[in-house]
This record gives sequence, C-alpha cells and structure tokens, in this order.
Amino acid sequence: MVEKPPNPSDPSEKAALRRELLAARRALPPEFLRTSARALSRSACELPELAGARTVAAYVSVGSEPGTRDLLDALRAAGKRVLLPVLLPDNDLDWAVYEGPGSLAEAAHPGKMRLLEPAGPRLGPDAVTTADAVLLPGLAVDGRGMRLGRGGGSYDRVLARLARAGAHPALVVLLYDEEVVARVPEEPHDHPVQAVATPSGVVRFTARGPLTA
Repeated sequence: MVEKPPNPSDPSEKAALRRELLAARRALPPEFLRTSARALSRSACELPELAGARTVAAYVSVGSEPGTRDLLDALRAAGKRVLLPVLLPDNDLDWAVYEGPGSLAEAAHPGKMRLLEPAGPRLGPDAVTTADAVLLPGLAVDGRGMRLGRGGGSYDRVLARLARAGAHPALVVLLYDEEVVARVPEEPHDHPVQAVATPSGVVRFTARGPLTA
C-alpha cells in the first residue's frame, strides 16, 4: 500500500504520487496484465451499479492501465449500451457507442498515448449524462472514495458536466489491488466515487467509509 503523502494539499506531493504509481504500472509483466484484465472484468460485472445499468460510460484502456477490453465485451454481451470517449483537441471528451472490437480505431488526437476510440457517430459531450454508471480511469482511490487521476483534466470536465446536468450515475474506478491506498491528495473540485473494482474484488464506499464486497 502506498503511504499517505505528508501534505495532501501540496501539488508536488500529488505529482510525486502519480510518478510512483505510474512507475509501478510500467514494471508490470505482460502476463500479469492479461490475467488481471480477465479478473477485473469478472469483479466489475458483480457490482450492482453495473449489473442494473442500461447505459455504461466506459473507456478503452491503454498501456499498462488495468485492462478494460474484456469488460467492454462483457457489458455489451449483457445487453448494456456502452459509451466510449472520443478525445477532442481541447482534451474534452465526446462519446460514441461501442459496437465491438472491430469498431475501434486509432484516435485522431492521440496526445502522448496511442488511444483507441469508437469509429461510430459522435453523440456529443453531453451524451455521458445519459449513463447510469460511469467507469473512471485513475491511478489510486483512498478509503474515502477520493480518486487520483492522471492529471489531464478530461474526466474533471466529465464530472463537472454531470453535476451541471443534475445527473447522478454511479462512479466506479478500475484499479489494481495495490492502488487502493491509505489517502490521496484532493482538491476542491474532486468528487468521491461510489466503488472501485480491482482484479481481486470490489470495494463500495459509504459516508462512513469503505465496504468490501
């Protein structure tokens, strides 16, 4: 478990924790990534927030992120409408429906990472407000449900858009087991999540703290 940063309000501590977690991910062997992705799909599908959802906003994992491809196909096979993000030049996110592995194409604005995006019709940034559950990428979540993202700001915009629309989908972060940590730095715009799914299981959060499923 990553130790609590000495000063959660210090931006340098947030950056240092990101570097530590990203370095740990880069060191993961390929076979571990494959087996973890399959286990993560099973864990996430057990969440009531996903089992009962009609529309799920998800994402295509890249690099050594916890793998989502198995989960995307499992959600689609279960009859869910799955929305995937399309990165816009200003780092905001548009959305399109996932129609299976053959519907993914390399992003037009990939930035520093090779992103795969849905090739279907764009639905607009507000399409995420129709989701019953939103799967969020992240680097860590703490016992309060506070999430540490990568720092790009795209999902901060998504969460702000949901708040403006009065939408309240379940917010679920997908992580490796070791990324559920004691505490992460937070800022005023950060939102707690309802659950985290890892390869070994799920943790759901309440106002009193985490509940392990």
